[in-house]
Amino acid sequence: MQTLKKIAFDRRLDVLEMVYTSKSGHIGGSMSCMDILTALYDAVMDVDKIRKKDDSRDRFILSKGHCAEALYAVLANKGFFDKQELASFGAFDTRLAGHPTPKVPGVEAATGALGHGLSIGTGMAIGLKDTGARVFVLMGDGELAEGSIWEAAMAATKYKLGNLTAIIDRNRLQISGETEYVMPLGDIAAKFAAFGWEARSCNGHEPDEIIREITTNRSSDKPLVLIAETIKGYGGLIMENNIKWHHGVPNDQQYEEIKAELTQRRDRLG
Repeated sequence: MQTLKKIAFDRRLDVLEMVYTSKSGHIGGSMSCMDILTALYDAVMDVDKIRKKDDSRDRFILSKGHCAEALYAVLANKGFFDKQELASFGAFDTRLAGHPTPKVPGVEAATGALGHGLSIGTGMAIGLKDTGARVFVLMGDGELAEGSIWEAAMAATKYKLGNLTAIIDRNRLQISGETEYVMPLGDIAAKFAAFGWEARSCNGHEPDEIIREITTNRSSDKPLVLIAETIKGYGGLIMENNIKWHHGVPNDQQYEEIKAELTQRRDRLG
């Protein structure tokens, strides 16, 4: 869906402004997960129900909470709060802190202690199983080294949580280096399948693939994990696949270069 890809580039521009202005943030992972967030909030979840806090609303958990600026950009653009508030990201006494909390409209849980998001999502999915509500958890690949992930994976199978979807931002880089060097993950799909999950993969920068894989031919009693293959720092050539941009902050020249590239790539989509 070209329109969703264009929206995702617009929101990457929002993230760039936030990081550049605040001189803080985790820009690399925020850029890699933006197509995933856009697909969820613009095509999969019923955002109107989320705004109204309807009991049967879908729930979203950003397990990789350090990429809060990506979520804030999406929430602001979906009308959860005034977009001008994005300028306060990282400032003293702002609601838009470096990790999300329920003080921010649209945020269901405080996250950022890596490895906890799937446990939170599993608990929610158990409680919501008979309501029709779905739970989506976005994880970074680096946090899969946490044991709590696999405890939650076992529980999700035990309770037959067909209403639970885990999405992995598989950009293969974490703060300490390459994931396969820090703690080799191997075949993630096979691991989750061994725990009883339905495992699928897609190009994490193609919203149509993301939407298709998390919505079609779903099992009613199996949780689904989608391994979304992405590029850290996607959209800015100086950032892509470069570990220093895990939490890098662009200087003036880099800011202009990245902004120009993001704008050009967006405009080429028509």
